[in-house]
Amino acid sequence: MDLQRICRLRGAIQGYAWGSRTALAELLGEPSPSREPQAELWLGAHPRGPACVEIDGAWVPLPDAIAAAPEEILGPAAARRFGRELPFLVKVLAAEQPLSIQAHPDPAQAAAGFARENALGIPLDAPERSYRDARHKPELLCALAPFRALCGFRPIERVLALFEALGVPELADALDELRGADEALGVQRFFTRFLALAPAARKRLLAAAVPGAQRLRGCDPAYGWVAALAQAYPGDVGALAPLFLNRVELAPGEAIFLAAGELHSYLGGVGLEVMANSDNVLRGGLTPKHVDEAELLRTLTFRSGEPAILRPARVGPGERRYPTVVPEFELVELRLEPGSRRIRGGPRGPDVLLCLEGELQVTGPNAVALRRGEAALAPACVAEYAVGGGGFAYRVSVPVP
Repeated sequence: MDLQRICRLRGAIQGYAWGSRTALAELLGEPSPSREPQAELWLGAHPRGPACVEIDGAWVPLPDAIAAAPEEILGPAAARRFGRELPFLVKVLAAEQPLSIQAHPDPAQAAAGFARENALGIPLDAPERSYRDARHKPELLCALAPFRALCGFRPIERVLALFEALGVPELADALDELRGADEALGVQRFFTRFLALAPAARKRLLAAAVPGAQRLRGCDPAYGWVAALAQAYPGDVGALAPLFLNRVELAPGEAIFLAAGELHSYLGGVGLEVMANSDNVLRGGLTPKHVDEAELLRTLTFRSGEPAILRPARVGPGERRYPTVVPEFELVELRLEPGSRRIRGGPRGPDVLLCLEGELQVTGPNAVALRRGEAALAPACVAEYAVGGGGFAYRVSVPVP
C-alpha cells in the first residue's frame, strides 16, 4: 500500500429528511435535484459513514487504510494521542429544514453514557440510542452560504422581554421564577420547566403562544421562527426555542464554535462542520428522532449570552486560520490567486483538503488536481506538499502542539 502520496478522498452522503435536494448534488457535480434529500457529506473515518481513499488505483475505506498504516497516515504523535483513529470528522451540511434542538457531551459524559448503553445491550444502530461512541463532539460550523442557527441561551432580560410580549398566562409562573434569578440557575429552572411539561400542557401552551408569535412576527424575527417551527412540528414545545436561544445569522466565511453542553439548532443553510470524530447527539425537540430530555439536561452548561462570531486570521499569503481551542482539529481557509502556491511541511498530522471554487493542484510525491466538490488526503508521512493554482479550499488538520 503506497501511502507516500496525496490520495483522492471520496465522501459518504447521509440522506436525512431535513437535507437539501440541490446543494450537495450541485457541489459534487451530480444531477440536481437529487431523488432524495441529501443532508451531509462526511469526509472522515467514522464507522457510520466512512469516506474512501484512492490507493494504488483502488478505493479503500479510510478506517481500513488507517488500521493498516496508522503512523504513516496519522503521524506518530497523533496516532499515540488519539488511539490510532482519525480524531476529526469533516462534514458539508445542507439544511433545507431546521435540525433538532441538541447538545453534545463532554469527554467524561460521552465515555460514561457509551458504557452505560453498552451495558444495557442497546445496539449501536438502535434509534433509541443516545451515545454511539465514547468521544466528545466539539464542533465548528463555518458558513459556505448564508446560514441561520439558534445557539446558546439568551440573557435573562431578553428572554423575559420576548416571552412577556406574548401575554400568555400559562407562562406567568415560569417568568416570575426567572425574574431576579441567578443567570445560570434561572435559565436551568426555566428550561427544565419546558421539558417537564406533560403533552396536554405543551399543547395548551403552544395554542396560547403561537397566535401571539404570529401577531408579533413583524417586531422581531424570533416570533416568525416560532410560528414556522410550530407549523413544522405540531405540539413540540421546542418551537418556542427562538425566544430563549440566540438567533445567529452567519455570512459566508463566518463561523461559530460549539463546546460541550451548548444548546443549539441549525435552522437552515449550507455550512462546513468540523468536529471531533463523534456522532453523539442529545436531542430535546424539533425532530422525529430519539429525544433524551433527562440526559440533555445533565449535559447542558446553561451559560447565557451572545455567541462569538469567528472569523479567520491571516497566517500567510492566501492562508487564514480559524481560532480553535481543541486538540482534535483546526480549520484553515486557502484562497489562491492563479499562479500562487502554498507549501505545507512538517511535522504535522493528516490533512483533509476540500476544494470549493476553481481548480487547485496538490503536488508532492505525486500530483492531484482538485475541482469544486473534490477532496484529498495528505497523509502525515508525506514530508512536504504544495497547493497551487487558482481557487478556494479549506484544509482541516490536527494541530501540532
